[in-house]
Amino acid sequence: MNDATIAALDRLDALRGALDGVALPLAIGGADAARDARRAAVRQIDDYIQPRLSNLDAPLLAVVGGSTGAGKSTLVNALIGIPVTRTGVIRPTTRQPILLHSPVDAAWFASTRILPGLARVTGVVREAPSNEAGEEPDAAQIGSVVLVADARVPQDLAILDAPDVDSIADENRELAAQLLAAADLWLFATTANRYADAVPWRLLDDAAARDITVGVVLNRVPPGAEAEVEADLRQMLARRGLGTAPVFVVAESPLDGRGMLPAPAVAGIRAWLTGIAGDRAERARIAGRTLAGTVERLGVTARAVADARDEQLVTAKDLRATIAAIHDDAAERVDDATRDGVLLRGEVLARWQDFVGTSDVFRTVESWFSRARDRVTAWFQGRPAPAIEVEHEIESGLHAVMVDEAGRAAAEAWARVRQSAVGRQLTSGADLAQPSPELPERASRLVREWQQGLIELITEQAAGKRTRARVMSLGLNVITVALMVVVFASTGGLTGGEIAIAGGSAVVGQKLLETIFGEGAVRRLAAQARDDLEARVHALMAAEAARWDALLAPVESGADGDALRDAAAELEAAMAAVGRPQEPSRSLLPSDVVEAEALDDEAESPIEGESEDVRELGPGTGALPAVGAGDGAVAAGSTGEQGDDHEQGPGR
Repeated sequence: MNDATIAALDRLDALRGALDGVALPLAIGGADAARDARRAAVRQIDDYIQPRLSNLDAPLLAVVGGSTGAGKSTLVNALIGIPVTRTGVIRPTTRQPILLHSPVDAAWFASTRILPGLARVTGVVREAPSNEAGEEPDAAQIGSVVLVADARVPQDLAILDAPDVDSIADENRELAAQLLAAADLWLFATTANRYADAVPWRLLDDAAARDITVGVVLNRVPPGAEAEVEADLRQMLARRGLGTAPVFVVAESPLDGRGMLPAPAVAGIRAWLTGIAGDRAERARIAGRTLAGTVERLGVTARAVADARDEQLVTAKDLRATIAAIHDDAAERVDDATRDGVLLRGEVLARWQDFVGTSDVFRTVESWFSRARDRVTAWFQGRPAPAIEVEHEIESGLHAVMVDEAGRAAAEAWARVRQSAVGRQLTSGADLAQPSPELPERASRLVREWQQGLIELITEQAAGKRTRARVMSLGLNVITVALMVVVFASTGGLTGGEIAIAGGSAVVGQKLLETIFGEGAVRRLAAQARDDLEARVHALMAAEAARWDALLAPVESGADGDALRDAAAELEAAMAAVGRPQEPSRSLLPSDVVEAEALDDEAESPIEGESEDVRELGPGTGALPAVGAGDGAVAAGSTGEQGDDHEQGPGR
C-alpha cells in the first residue's frame, strides 16, 4: 500500500467520523432522506469503499439483483450449473444472501473484510432440486450471508444472490440495497413485462451515478419479442447514462426436472463474467472505476447531508434565539420595574416615609442628617427599625417582580416554540411551560447577593476617615437602603400623590448620600448598583432560558455542514492522488473470454477468517460450466422461471 492510498484511507476515516457524528434529529423537510443517506453512506464506507481502497487487487464481487419475479436465483443456479440457491413461488424465497466464490478466494470472503456487519455461515452443496436448494427462508437469519465455495466459480470474482429490491419485507429491501452498494459490478435482472418499473430504475440511476459496471439481464422474454423488447430497454438505458451496459436477453422456455435453465440460456452472461475474472487488467479497471465513482457519489451524499445539517442548526439557532429573546425581554421588564418607581409603591413608600418624615423631606441636609442620626440611635436602643422594614419591603417587591416575569417568559417561550411541528417534536415528553422549581430561592439569593454588593460598594467608597465615621454613625443598613431608594425611585410607574412622595423620598436619600460621599460619587454608586442589578437579573433569566439546552444541545452537537464539506473535499483530493485506472480502448464484451488466473504471488495476502456454521445447499452433481466457455453477447435460452422471484408457470 503506497503513501497516497494510506492518505486517502485517513481522509476516508475522517469523513466517516464526520458523517457518523452528524445529528439530524429534527423532523424538518428532507431530514428523513438525509438520515437514510447518511446511514447508507457510513455503511457503504464500511462494506465497500474502505476494503476496496485498501486492496484494489482483491477479488471482485458481482451482485445479482432485481425485482420480485425477475428470476435471479434461477439465473445464479444456471451460471454455476447446479441448484445452490432456492427458487419457488412463496415470496420472498431469498432471505439469506448466498455468496458463491472459488475455494481459492475463501479467505477473502470468510473474513469481515467486506460486509463486516453480516455474520458468516458456511454452506455446502447437497443433492436437491432448485425449490429445495439453499436455506429455508428464515427471517431471523437476515443478518447473515451464506458462503459457498465451489470450483465452478471463476477465481477472483464472486457471485452474490441478493434479496428482491422491491420485496414485501422491509428488511429484505434494506439488505438488497446494502449488498448492491457493496458490489464491484451488478448483474441486474428484470423481465419483459417489468423492465419499466420505477423501483429497478431508481437503483439503475444510482448505478449510473456511481459509474458502476452493470450487466442487464432481460429475462423471460416471449419468443419472437426479443428484438423489440431489447431495443426499447437499450433506449431507456441510454437515456439514463447506461448506454454501454451489456444487455443479455433470456427467452422464456421450460425448466428441466431440477428447475434449471438450459446451459445455453446463460452462456453469454457466464462468458462476460468469466472474461472479467480472467483479465487482471479488466478487474483492476472495474474495481478502480467503481471505487472512484462510489467515492464521487459519496462526496455528493456528504454535501447533501451537510445541507440538511445546516438546516437543522439554523432551526435550532432560531429556536434558541426566540427563547433567549423572550427571556431577555423578561429581564428588561424587571429592569424597567426598578427604574419607574413600581418597587416604591404602597407599603415601601409608607415605610420609607415613616423613616424620613414627610414634613422634613426638603429641609436642609444637615438638619435631616441630624434627625436621621437620632433615628438610628433609637434603633440601637431597641425601638422600631423602619429602615430595615423598608429594606425588607424592597427585597420582597424585587423578588416578586423577578419571579413573575420569569414565569411569564417560561409560558411565552413554551407557547412560541410549540407553534410549529418541529417545536412540538422537540418538546415531546418535556414540560418547560413553568419556571424552574429553584427559581424563587435563586431570586432570593440574587437579592441578598446584590445587597451585599451594595454594602461592598459603600465600604469601598467610604475610604476616608471622615466618610467612614459618617457611615458608621448612621450604619451600613441605612446607607444601603438610601442607595436602593435612589436606584429605584423614579416617577414613571407612580400616580397621584405617590409621585411627590417617591420623588421627594429619592431626593432625601440622594442628598443624604451626597452629604456623605459627594455628588459625583453618589452618581457613580447609583450607576454601579443599577448595572450590577441588571447583570444579575439578566443572568437569572439566562439561566431559566438555559433549561432548553437539554432539548437543543443534542441538535447542535456533532459536526456541522462545513466540517462535512471539508472532509469530502479532502477525500476527493486524496483520491485524485491515488489515481484512476485508464479505460481500455473498448468495453469488454461477453465474447472476450480469457482464462482465469490465480492470485499474484506478490499480491497482498487475504485476511484470515473462517466460518463455523456449515449447511448443505444443493445437489453435488450436475454439469459444470467451464471457466472461459461461452458464446455471444446475447444469450438465447429460457427461464420458464420457477425461481425465487416469480410464480411458477404451467409446464415448469
